[in-house]
Amino acid sequence: MIDIPEELVAAQYRYNKEGMAFIAALPGRVEEFLGRWGLRIDGPSMHGVAALVLPVVRADGSSAVLKLQHLDAETEGEAVALRVWDGDGAVRLLDHDEATGTMLLERLDAGRMLTYVPDTREGVLVIARLLARLTSGPAPQGMRRLGDIAADMLERTPPVLARITDPVDRRLVADCAAAVREVMDEPGDRLLHWDLHFDNVLASDREPWLAIDPKPLAGDPGFDLWPALDNRFEPDEVRWRFDAMTEVLGLDRNRAAAWTLGRVLQNALWDVEEGRPLGGTDLEIARRVRGDRG
Repeated sequence: MIDIPEELVAAQYRYNKEGMAFIAALPGRVEEFLGRWGLRIDGPSMHGVAALVLPVVRADGSSAVLKLQHLDAETEGEAVALRVWDGDGAVRLLDHDEATGTMLLERLDAGRMLTYVPDTREGVLVIARLLARLTSGPAPQGMRRLGDIAADMLERTPPVLARITDPVDRRLVADCAAAVREVMDEPGDRLLHWDLHFDNVLASDREPWLAIDPKPLAGDPGFDLWPALDNRFEPDEVRWRFDAMTEVLGLDRNRAAAWTLGRVLQNALWDVEEGRPLGGTDLEIARRVRGDRG
C-alpha cells in the first residue's frame, strides 16, 4: 500500500479526466517500477501539484527518489533537460521511463529547501548562480520553444484585454504584451528551467544547492527570472532581485525586463481565461520591472 496525499488527488481531480486516470493508475504504477528498478520504499511519500515522489533504496543500497507524474506539455521535457545538465546545477537523473514520464532521481535533502534560508537576498543569489549554469548551453532539438509560446500569448491577448474591467490593470497587461512584441523576434535558444523558485532548490551532499522540477523550454534566460521575484514576495526587494539576477547572468536589462513582463502576461492570460482575478503580486512586479525598460 502507498500513501497518495489528498492534496495531490484534489489537484489532479481539478484538472480533467486525465488527472483522475493518473491518480487511479498510481498504485499499479508504483508497484511496477519498484519491481522493474529493484527498489524498496524508504519513507513517507511527498508530492507536488502533478507528481508523487517516493524515497526509495536501490538494490545496491544507495538512496534515490521515485517520481511519478502526470505527463503534459510542461513536464514531458523534464528528463531530457536533466540528461543535458547531468547533475551540473540540478538533480541527477538515474533512470527514466519515456512512456509514463516516471523518473528515478538522486535523493537530495527535502528537509533543507532554499525557502528555509532566512535571508532572501542570499537565496536569490543562489538561484541566480544556478540559473547561470543551467542556461549556459543551448536547448536540445524538440524542446518546446519560447518563440512559439510568445506568439500564442500575443494571439490570446486581445480577448483577454477586453475582459479586464479595470483600465489601469488593462493598460498594464497591454504594456506587458507590447514588451513581448518588441523582443519576440529573438526569443533565444538557451535551455531554461522555467520554474526555479525557492522551493525548487534543495541541499545535497555533493553540492550546497541543486535545482529540481524543471519545466524546460528553449529561450531567453530573461524568461527565467520571474519565479524568484514572485516567490517569498517582498515589494521593495523586486528591483534588488532583478538587478542581482541580471548581473549574475550577464543579461541585457531591457530584454530581461521585457521577458519578465512576458511571464506576467502569461499569468494574466491564465487568470482571466480561467475566471480568476488578476494576481496582485504579478501586477506589482510588472509595475516595478517596467521601470527598467527604456
